[in-house]
Amino acid sequence: MAAVRASPRLRSLPLLFSQPDAAATVRRCFFCASASASPSPAPSRAMASPSSSSAAPSPYTTLAGRVSCEREIKRSKFIAIAAPVPNERAAMAFLDEVKDPKATHNCWAYKLGEQFRYNDDGEPSSTAGKPIYSAIISSGIDMVMVVVIRYFGGIKLGTGGLVRAYGGVASECLKDAPTCLVKPKARVGMEVPFDLLGTVYHQHYQAEDIKQDYDTGKDGTVMVMFKVGYEKVEDLGNAVNSACSRKIELFL
Repeated sequence: MAAVRASPRLRSLPLLFSQPDAAATVRRCFFCASASASPSPAPSRAMASPSSSSAAPSPYTTLAGRVSCEREIKRSKFIAIAAPVPNERAAMAFLDEVKDPKATHNCWAYKLGEQFRYNDDGEPSSTAGKPIYSAIISSGIDMVMVVVIRYFGGIKLGTGGLVRAYGGVASECLKDAPTCLVKPKARVGMEVPFDLLGTVYHQHYQAEDIKQDYDTGKDGTVMVMFKVGYEKVEDLGNAVNSACSRKIELFL
């Protein structure tokens, strides 16, 4: 069984995306990569980080893409726009992109695993952001941001009317939206001797986001980093060790 331990902070060099049956292409990209290393972005998911002792994060349902809907309620126009977001930074970037400075209110909520936020943007407390968040919870969709833009039509709705309006348009937006099931993947690294790179790249485990770093490992080795399904980590380690006829340590 392959040994697995916590990974040090690594500097990495991006490669092109690897298809599971394109090992030769990956190797060509490997030797043609630029000599100047660039930092690898740190994981920013709100869900639990993988470790050697923790269980794999559960699959979750999220939106397949951006969706929107519009409703008019007592002359006020409400536009709900929702999109999948991987982290808080992406959620705030989405808000900046879709909000309308000319609108009366740009209210929003997001859910990122156990992390969530909502904002009433000037509406009475808990009459806008919280109902939007409640609509997200009811939908069963995760890693999502919903923005509801209101253009005031001259008739006040009252607190109950606002809760129904914001929650209702958010629910309608998410109700029949296309979704997809996401299975979180482990970020794995392995220290590979130069002469075994070809052997390692021939292991077909649908690895993604492959990167390599010549500076972190021992002399004569390269640190290869990638993402792979949690359920495949142990089998991949065993396959690599068997193919290489030596112990190649995996880092999580």
